[in-house]
Amino acid sequence: MTTLTVNIDNKKAEKAIKAVLDALGLNYNIEQNVNSAKQNLNEEEQRVYNNLKRSFTKIKMHKEGKIKLQNAKDAISEIEASLKD
Repeated sequence: MTTLTVNIDNKKAEKAIKAVLDALGLNYNIEQNVNSAKQNLNEEEQRVYNNLKRSFTKIKMHKEGKIKLQNAKDAISEIEASLKD
């Protein structure tokens, strides 16, 4: 087992890191400084956070064999085709 210690001063970054760790199914402990203030995400930050969390959840499900993800070449071809329309 490896232990990784990360000091995060930014609440928004903390939420993103927690989403990544959750999506990868990793166990972690949080030790909070009592002086840390809770910051709410603005609309754009919340959108990015939700997208990251959803993406990592899909990656985790793919690794577990629950879903099949589209490969990059097919995704690029699909995007290119939609741009031609």
